[in-house]
Amino acid sequence: MSKPILSDNALADALLGLEGWTLIDDNKAIEKSFKFGSFKEAFAFMTHGALCAEKLDHHPEWFNVYNRVDVKLTTHDSGGITELDLSLAKALNEAAS
Repeated sequence: MSKPILSDNALADALLGLEGWTLIDDNKAIEKSFKFGSFKEAFAFMTHGALCAEKLDHHPEWFNVYNRVDVKLTTHDSGGITELDLSLAKALNEAAS
C-alpha cells in the first residue's frame, strides 16, 4: 500500500529541519551528499544507514566513491516524497554526525 505524498508546504517545513537535503526531480525526491574522512568512515555510515533503512523497510538510492556517499530518497510506489523519506533522511543525518 502506497504512502501519501507530502504537500509542498509540509515538505518545505520538514526540510527546514533536515540540514543539507535539497529537493530534486520536480519536488519528487530529496538528495544529499555526505563526505567523510576516509572510505572506512563512508562505509561505516552506509552500513549504519542500511540497518536504518531495513528497520523502516524503505531503501535509499545511493552512490559511493571513496569518502563520499550521495543519497537520493523518494517513495517510488507513491510517486513522491513521504514521511518515510523524511524519517530515513533524519536517521542518515544522525548517523553522519
